[in-house]
Amino acid sequence: MTNVRELLSKSKYDQVGAILKTAGRIGDSSGMEVYAVGGLVRDLLMSKILNDIDIMTVGEGIPFAKQLAGKLGVKKIVPFEKFGTALIPHKPVQIEVASARRETYEGNSRKPAEVNYTDLNGDLARRDFTINAMAMDIRPKQFGDLYDPFGGISDLKNSLIRTPLDPDETFSDDPLRIMRAAYFVSKLDFIIEKDCRQSMKKQASRLKIVSWERIRDEFLKILSTKKPSVGLTILQQTGVLEIVFPEIHVMYGMDQTSEWHHKDIFAHTLQVVDNTAQLSDKMELRFAALVHDIAKPDTRRINDEKGYTFHGHDAVGERMLNKVARRLKLSNKLTDYLKKLTLLHLRPIALVKSEVSDSAVRRLMIAAGDDLDDLMTLCRADITTKNPNRVKRYMKNFEIVEEKMADVVERDAMRAFQSPVRGDEIMTVCGLTESRKVGEIKDAIEEAILDGKIENTYEAAKEYLMEIKNDFL
Repeated sequence: MTNVRELLSKSKYDQVGAILKTAGRIGDSSGMEVYAVGGLVRDLLMSKILNDIDIMTVGEGIPFAKQLAGKLGVKKIVPFEKFGTALIPHKPVQIEVASARRETYEGNSRKPAEVNYTDLNGDLARRDFTINAMAMDIRPKQFGDLYDPFGGISDLKNSLIRTPLDPDETFSDDPLRIMRAAYFVSKLDFIIEKDCRQSMKKQASRLKIVSWERIRDEFLKILSTKKPSVGLTILQQTGVLEIVFPEIHVMYGMDQTSEWHHKDIFAHTLQVVDNTAQLSDKMELRFAALVHDIAKPDTRRINDEKGYTFHGHDAVGERMLNKVARRLKLSNKLTDYLKKLTLLHLRPIALVKSEVSDSAVRRLMIAAGDDLDDLMTLCRADITTKNPNRVKRYMKNFEIVEEKMADVVERDAMRAFQSPVRGDEIMTVCGLTESRKVGEIKDAIEEAILDGKIENTYEAAKEYLMEIKNDFL
């Protein structure tokens, strides 16, 4: 048995240590075994920051959670009676208390058919991976004693993902663990044990019984890791991607003409995701990187002179994301963001390839709005050529475009841009009531400003209105 009391003595663990000791005293006074389990023990052994506290009780967890919450000054807990668990919304570290339990499942459902209370070893055996199947006693006399019945410490040292029990049983009980394996590999830079990987392939189809909300959340966690391509590649290799994200799966092995991209669309897409991850921690932007070429398989054509073409894949991709969003239960905000960046991702590149006019830059800024910086980051990440001269040339041109955008006053004006002459005045001058024609006239004035034909002032816009109104009447 190993004792990890010294690891918790580090100053960065002061708050966590104090909570665990409080919980341990409650357990000791009531004659209950109490342990810190799962990710807390794993991250402690890896000297990582502890963001959550998982406590397991051999006995009823909900009454224990109420006592602990009271000691910590938390008025209400969130109980889950069926599972004997409770959340304690304690800031800044959230606490979960769970009764030691085993769960049995029916073959066609992820919902437990039966929940039975058990002992320490019984609880650890039902967990996903050995590195998460360790427990630390937190009662005063035993504080820091570590229980590792399945070799989690050894697997941590060897950077190995392995299941405590037969992997077929572990993944069959909860198929989402297949995606969690990919997540931990991507997060920790580990490898998956051979039998475990084979079982992931065998059990992948059982993901169909898992709710899309859980699949979505696990997928987003993979995108949030330091190098998302690692986890995404595992999803592809094990057959998971074909089930949860077929639009990305179909890219695998599909060629494209190499100019400033990889020849393989899937490889290019993963490289763009990783490039984006190096430039930004924003998960939403990494997701946009993943889907920016989502329509390339559907729009791929062969041209005798140009090779493969993908005309309109930006607009087609934007429409495809409606179906993706429905399946993955994405929020409206995230869906709109992904659609916008997918639709616009070629626009800055088009400006790079041709003479850049002020009106073209203005139009792009207005279309991108508050997401302009993210769009430019995506476009930089989209250059995956191995030719350093090409990279240098395109990056230089991006700098030229960005210099034109650097005027903060103009940027702010463009974000809120609209015709200085309002709809009410157009109706009065033209003798119109509310109608599409009023919008067309207003659009014409805005187009004239964007094209630089007239200044962005009320006087110039009013004068232009008087010039063009008869063309619409």
